[in-house]
Amino acid sequence: MAATSLLCISLTLTLLHLAAANSEGDALYTLKRSLSDPNNVLQSWDPTLVSPCTWFHVTCNQDNRVTRVDLGNSNLSGHLVPELGKLEHLQYLELYKNNIQGIIPPELGNLKSLVSLDLYNNNISGSIPPSLGNLKNLVFLRLNDNRLTGPIPRELAVIPSLKVVDVSNNDLCGTIPTSGPFEHIPLNNFENNPRLEGPELLGLVSYDTDCPAS
Repeated sequence: MAATSLLCISLTLTLLHLAAANSEGDALYTLKRSLSDPNNVLQSWDPTLVSPCTWFHVTCNQDNRVTRVDLGNSNLSGHLVPELGKLEHLQYLELYKNNIQGIIPPELGNLKSLVSLDLYNNNISGSIPPSLGNLKNLVFLRLNDNRLTGPIPRELAVIPSLKVVDVSNNDLCGTIPTSGPFEHIPLNNFENNPRLEGPELLGLVSYDTDCPAS
């Protein structure tokens, strides 16, 4: 009887892992469908497979949960998708040096395990989602060399692990935060934003009516 119960528990856990892996595969396949891939770097992303862990440029942990997506400098264009927010074990999202357009989905704020978000050197527009302030394990946030507008969300200043923020070469406005991790971020990581003013005085936020959060 006990052996049967253990078998049922084991089978249930296996099915749950497979369902989770399949859900993550669906999310990544949605991303693939939103991208133009002239070099076929996503050719192995086959939605008929139970798990995405055999796909190139995808890394999984021992539980077959996606922990890395490495697609930097892959000549991709298109846009990001909200479904990326379902990759709850993702630690590294590397999409730098492509030609990705559109906005940063607010759903990326659901990636509670994320350590590194590298979207630099793309063509991303819109504002930086305040929901990124939910990423309490984030260490690296590199959004430089895009077309981002609006203010730097103050929610980012409460991320205790944040060490690197680079938003240079965008079109951000308002003032530069000075509290929390921003106390140690060099000013050249904010340069070449023509409408971005200097650091906040005494940590006071400047509410600029010409700088709406888009």
